[in-house]
Amino acid sequence: MEKQQSMAKQPPSPSLSLQEWETLLDDFGSGSPARCARWLPLPLLDLALNAFLRRDFASHLKPLLLLFIDDLLSSPTSAPPPSGSLPPLFDALRSLVLSSSPSASDPSPAPATALLRDQFMATAVSAAVSSLDAPLDASSAALLEPLVEALLTVANRPNHGPDRQSRAAACECLRELESAFPCLLADAAGHLWALAQAERTHVAQSYLLLLATVVRDIVLRPGLLSSPTSILSTSVPLVPFNVPSCFLSHPSADRDREPSEVNLREIKRVLGFLWERPQALTPAATMELVSILTSIAGALEQHVPTGGALLKVQFSGLIYSYHPILCHIVLMLYSGFPDAFAGEDERNIARRLALMAREAHQPLVFRLLALHWLLGSPRLGKGKDSLAPLAPRFYPGVFDPLALKAKKLDALACIAASLDTLEMRRKGEEDGRRALIVKLFQDGLVCISAYKWLPPWSTETSVAFRTLHKFLVGVIPHRDDCSDEPQLVFLMDSTIFSTFQNMLVNLALEHHGLVLVIGIFIDQLLKCKGHQSVGERLLQKLDEHLLPKLEMGYRLTPYFPIFERIAENDTIPPHGLLELLMRHIVSISVKHGPNSGLSLWSQGTKVLGICRMMLKHHHSSRIFLPLSRLLAFICQCFPDLEVRDNARIYLRMLVCIPGKKLRQVLNLGEQPSGVSPSPHPGSLFQVPSPRHLENIKKPGSVSSYIHLERVVPLIVKQSWSLVIPKSNMEDNTEASNVVGISDISISPSAESDKDGEMNFEQISYIKEPLRVMDANVAEILGVLRKHFSCIPDYRHMPAIKIRIPCTLRFESEPFSHVWGDGSSTFDSEEGETFPAMYATTITFSSTAKYGKIPPCRVPFLLSEPLRNRYDIVPASNSFEEGSNHRASVNIELEPREPMPGLIDVTIKANAENGEVISGRLLSIAIGIEDMFLKASIPPDIEEDEVSGYYYDLFHALWEACGNSASTGRETFPLSGGKGAAAIHGTRSVKLLEVFRDSLIKNVEKHLASYVVSVVGDPLVNIVRNNGIIRDVVWENDAEAFVNALVPYSENVPLQLPYFDEQGDAENLSPVKLYSSARLNGHLF
Repeated sequence: MEKQQSMAKQPPSPSLSLQEWETLLDDFGSGSPARCARWLPLPLLDLALNAFLRRDFASHLKPLLLLFIDDLLSSPTSAPPPSGSLPPLFDALRSLVLSSSPSASDPSPAPATALLRDQFMATAVSAAVSSLDAPLDASSAALLEPLVEALLTVANRPNHGPDRQSRAAACECLRELESAFPCLLADAAGHLWALAQAERTHVAQSYLLLLATVVRDIVLRPGLLSSPTSILSTSVPLVPFNVPSCFLSHPSADRDREPSEVNLREIKRVLGFLWERPQALTPAATMELVSILTSIAGALEQHVPTGGALLKVQFSGLIYSYHPILCHIVLMLYSGFPDAFAGEDERNIARRLALMAREAHQPLVFRLLALHWLLGSPRLGKGKDSLAPLAPRFYPGVFDPLALKAKKLDALACIAASLDTLEMRRKGEEDGRRALIVKLFQDGLVCISAYKWLPPWSTETSVAFRTLHKFLVGVIPHRDDCSDEPQLVFLMDSTIFSTFQNMLVNLALEHHGLVLVIGIFIDQLLKCKGHQSVGERLLQKLDEHLLPKLEMGYRLTPYFPIFERIAENDTIPPHGLLELLMRHIVSISVKHGPNSGLSLWSQGTKVLGICRMMLKHHHSSRIFLPLSRLLAFICQCFPDLEVRDNARIYLRMLVCIPGKKLRQVLNLGEQPSGVSPSPHPGSLFQVPSPRHLENIKKPGSVSSYIHLERVVPLIVKQSWSLVIPKSNMEDNTEASNVVGISDISISPSAESDKDGEMNFEQISYIKEPLRVMDANVAEILGVLRKHFSCIPDYRHMPAIKIRIPCTLRFESEPFSHVWGDGSSTFDSEEGETFPAMYATTITFSSTAKYGKIPPCRVPFLLSEPLRNRYDIVPASNSFEEGSNHRASVNIELEPREPMPGLIDVTIKANAENGEVISGRLLSIAIGIEDMFLKASIPPDIEEDEVSGYYYDLFHALWEACGNSASTGRETFPLSGGKGAAAIHGTRSVKLLEVFRDSLIKNVEKHLASYVVSVVGDPLVNIVRNNGIIRDVVWENDAEAFVNALVPYSENVPLQLPYFDEQGDAENLSPVKLYSSARLNGHLF
């Protein structure tokens, strides 16, 4: 640190010490601009070159100095100009070459010195190429002369053994310069040919490539071959080197001149010499040499037309080698000179590539590469007729890797598509062609037939369906438009498509696990614009041939993904699917047992989901009759209560809502991204309608400034609840004119409905003969009789009343804008004037079964005070009881069934100026939580026995709903003695994927009064400590853990692990929700 501070204060010295060089190299190696900036004022290039040429400099730092010089000269920000940086660099290289050249006293320099020299040559060439841009002017070209001369000095020692690596490095550097600056070595071509002929060591490869590069640039530059002087002339000495005049001249001056006979002869000599020397080259060098020769032959094709044929004769035998690069050379010649490889030569290449893919001793990459070459060649890949005889070679082997199998199947798909083209169909021999296509299709899939019993997510399954897709789309690729009718008919008539349809139906019937994969496969076709019609045709095939063959019952579950896609497609008639679902619902309703609660709920929910899709994607008139029958049967006969309720909702929607608005209702939950939901709970119940500009004086606009709101907002926002809002035409009509949505009875006539109702009301309790029952059943029946004896018969007695507290308020500014400022009243407390309403009457109506709702009256109400938009508004709906700005309104309901719904609100009031204010307000949402009632307590139950009574009642009802065999024939008299009830229920447990703390907090907040017992040490310890749930039965005994609520089998209870939100280690242990920890509750 002290050293760095002293350097910052004192001016730098002209030379750096070894320690300073290490610090400099470390700073530049870090890449930090701050660390590099303090060294930039120094002449870094001169210092580095001087240090490198010193013999006493540390040898381990010299390679790092060369890397530093290379980075310094190639940097776009800190690099000095080429005129100032390149001459000292090239002079240093020249002095190093001269000092390390072999002599009589020292024929072989030290290996370290030779390596430094080779690295210095590469650094100098890299600096020249990165600093100078072609084409060069005379001054820039002169900068290269010392560098080229130094490199030629090293290369001009053929067959000299000790420095052969340096000579090879010099040749490679010269080749890079020639590639960067073409024709720089044009005058040295004759000398380079002599050096290449004289070299006999392994570095002859570098001399050959250098010679080929120089000759190629000479041939490609216009005008050079037209010179009467031979291009291989050695009249100009090799050293000292001067930039040739042709390098600086403009090439377009001699563009139209023909090559001279002398130079054409010289070029043929060089080509003959070069293509006879591939045995001296490595495979990579051979490919580079052939690439150069191909360029030369292509440029001289007009003057030497046999060049391509000669190259084919010389190198076509490389296709039979086992090196991929050598095989690639032949394919490169084939793509460059396709006319030279005609007939048998082309077939030989195809056979050889097909044979490579079958050679098990070859590396997998080489075998895959051979298939890529075969299918990707311009003529072999497109002219697929030649591949048909090779089809047996493409059948995958048993032990082939999966990637190779997939590529071979691609080749078979390619051949099958070529045989199924229109041209092949016109050639006749229809039966033989179809048989070959089917054989390719079926036999090719034998090697991956394991996908039929492997999991759907296995790689074999992916390969199999990828192959099916290749076969199918090969007839009409993506570049064609399948929407064109002729193309579509052509595809539907193809052998591949007909075979594929039958195979798809058989796969779906025999292997249930593949149904989901088949659905994804069809989705892929439907999403493609070119093959959408193909996917729709496959769905029609499944609808026609798969659905009639399916067995009813729970085995139908795997096919629901296919049913969903059929229901979403409006081109397929829905009657077949609806009939199948009808038979399925009848089957599971008849065959359900006491332990099939969750399965029934799952099946019913899936069927209703398909019904919803049909309502969204089909016209109501097309599906009305079969869908209404299905929904009506579910409403009446399906064992699960929740499914029946939802089916009733869909049935009402189908009957009462027009098709276009029905789709809007069903799409209500699918809100577009970026649109925030309304904070008002009732907004979820409103049917969306097109917004339009309406007159603010209309009665219907009062809802914009008069608000009737619930005091306690709904917790559960059930968007599936349905009420049809009245149109503006009905705003002034009486509530009795509202057409509601009523349950639909599937009876032959209205008369039979009345008879059925009369018979139902005449049900009485009839004593049955005595029967033998165990003590447990007798105890359950006793609890149930006591419970039902406390329930009034609401058909003959007043129904229970439910009160919904609400608040009425209105805003002053919009009210005054509509009705004028004359309707204002002075408020002595506030010292302000506010608009007021007098003799307000609020009437209610509903299409739900809530009975007659009495109206409410408010004598006097002031508007709310004006608020600044920056005022803080309380989040709750709390208000002062004695305030004149808000009025308390209680809505009294007499519900006949626990169903959510909407209450339509109409208001009439008088303003100060005598005008009558009337109109409709926003509807009040009634939620399922408003229907929560605690079970009635018999009069003989003491206060300390209430928790035990609720506990016994819960288990009695649970047992009665789960096993109707013991209580199915029992009827229980109701209070009043006029009617009786029978239990026909289904166990229903909802599985919630929530965190443990969230679940417990919500239960304690909203359902505490309905919990009758807590089972299990984990829950007992957590819930009891909070003190919110009280007066319940706490069961923490291990014996109480045995009976789970919903076991999947008789012996194995349901295990549901859940985790804490914080993810603590002690909270990550799984807890058995129903077998070792459960909350039991009642909602009656």
